[in-house]
Amino acid sequence: MVSEKIRVASGVSYLDRLLGGLYIGDNVVWQDDAGSLASVFCLNFIQASQAQNKSIIYFSFDRSPKNLLEKLGHLADYKQLTIVDCFTHGKGEGSDVFLNFYEKDNVKYPCRIISLNDPRKADSVLDAFFEIYKTMTGDVRLVFESLTGMQELWGGEEYIINFYSHSCPLLYELNTIAYWVMEKKAHTPRLKARINQIAQVAIMLSAKKGKTSLTILKAEKRDLDALNKPVNYQSKDLRINFDSEKPSTGWFDLGLRLREFRIKRGLSQTKLAKLTGVTPSSISQIESNLIYPSLPGLLKIAEVLGVEIGSFFQKSADMTSRVIFPFAEAVDVNFPDMPDGSIHASLLTPVDFMPKAIPYMIEIPPQKTLPSHFFIHKGEEIGYLLSGKLQLKLDKAVYTVRARDVIYLSSDIPTQWKNPGPGLARLLWIKIK
Repeated sequence: MVSEKIRVASGVSYLDRLLGGLYIGDNVVWQDDAGSLASVFCLNFIQASQAQNKSIIYFSFDRSPKNLLEKLGHLADYKQLTIVDCFTHGKGEGSDVFLNFYEKDNVKYPCRIISLNDPRKADSVLDAFFEIYKTMTGDVRLVFESLTGMQELWGGEEYIINFYSHSCPLLYELNTIAYWVMEKKAHTPRLKARINQIAQVAIMLSAKKGKTSLTILKAEKRDLDALNKPVNYQSKDLRINFDSEKPSTGWFDLGLRLREFRIKRGLSQTKLAKLTGVTPSSISQIESNLIYPSLPGLLKIAEVLGVEIGSFFQKSADMTSRVIFPFAEAVDVNFPDMPDGSIHASLLTPVDFMPKAIPYMIEIPPQKTLPSHFFIHKGEEIGYLLSGKLQLKLDKAVYTVRARDVIYLSSDIPTQWKNPGPGLARLLWIKIK
């Protein structure tokens, strides 16, 4: 049983910001409108898992091993990747064309490739998973491509519902993260509703009039502003660019500025609305540029966020003449997912200043434990412990940090911080874009 909220990166930083990251135990269902949109998100998930040195199991029902390896490219050069080939003896019907791969080509790849002899039986697929899983350690990552392929092979949605209903709770208990891909138009509303009910996370990918969009339909353990709100994006190779990340083509983008400042302060739309005396819907509509606030309203928002009102109308505050930023100008940062009283943090530069390195002062009281990392990774992070003592947990390893020690994070995300000492731990933390 997962006893604490262990958060990891999906490999897509903007998705992590929308979703709040992935949690160990998540079953993530991708409802793919076009049948090809989920692939890039799966590949980024695999790439992030490899960067974290995790074991990966990939179940392929729709692609031959050769086709899948071409799709994976350099991601196939990973010894801790296991591909379970449910295609060759499934849709491939044991044809010599596909069997020849095991005589010639499979030795070329460092990953492990296993051909399942009876993929038409759901029990065989589950048994294969358990046999592979027993050889692995840590939190295992899985990709099932795809639920649609399973249904076509097994002959009906009842088999899918039974398999998914049985396997999802097991995968949750076994500390895995699983991606499940399904073609949205290939299944009945009943099946989609049943699968979404069981999943921890459900995401819809749509294509309409040349534009692709992502909508988070469900996200357990999270209080999201982005739920059921489509966001447009484009992808090329492994790169995914969301429209909301792009600089405005006009002379200003008030909604984007407001969102950036709010997130930097760690405030939800609901919290900002409460502090400024408006409704959460109003904040959401302002950030979407659907409405504009009154001047008194904008002044109040600027006051709460600690920025100059002019900062909403320019890319970044002009700090070219600033050399010193007094500590008296630091602003508090909220961490709504952390236990009350477990952390206090200050942003040491103005909210509307956008440097490449963002400094924070973080204080953790004695005997306090944080169940996750302070931030979702967007780049490298460096910490310097000014005073006190800390312990940080990466996977199952626990590291002790003493005063004047430096911490460097590139892709790993700590799953726990703890101050085991009798005094306050003060940490200078720098996020690098």
